[in-house]
Amino acid sequence: MEGFFEIGHIAKLHGFKGEVSFFLDHSDPDLLFQCAFIYLDIDGIPTPFMIKRLKPMNKGFFVLAFDGIENESSAKAILKKRGFLPDSLLPDLDDSTFYDHEIIGFDVFDTHFGPIGSVISVIDHEANPLLQLDFKGKEVLIPLNVELNKKIDRKKRTLTLTAPEGLLEIYLT
Repeated sequence: MEGFFEIGHIAKLHGFKGEVSFFLDHSDPDLLFQCAFIYLDIDGIPTPFMIKRLKPMNKGFFVLAFDGIENESSAKAILKKRGFLPDSLLPDLDDSTFYDHEIIGFDVFDTHFGPIGSVISVIDHEANPLLQLDFKGKEVLIPLNVELNKKIDRKKRTLTLTAPEGLLEIYLT
């Protein structure tokens, strides 16, 4: 959703009074505490839900109570919905760092090979995050935990990097 970034999803009901368990899929849980609203994806429309109560649990879960969601029946209507916050909450970054969600669809260039595809996603494995690209119908995976000398051009929607030696030959030759 344009202008928003995904922060998590409604995982399950929590009790019978309309509370839900929200799984936070973001590295900064403080963002939740800065907001009066979470936007849920309701039929592709970012719909604001006012936070009445927020309680941290364990392993990335929070108990959330929303205004207007007072019982189990109304809480069921928002189960499995993805939660978003406005991009404006994120600090600006320099031209060598990026937020995972912002580079989806960017064209990627290697300093030696030239164009190597477009970003499909960032696979957020804790030990080895990967940049997933599509190059002419072929999947290319580039580890993000190594120094890639990245340069982002947000206006042109491009990412330029230097892939580890020998990696691209596996995919492109």
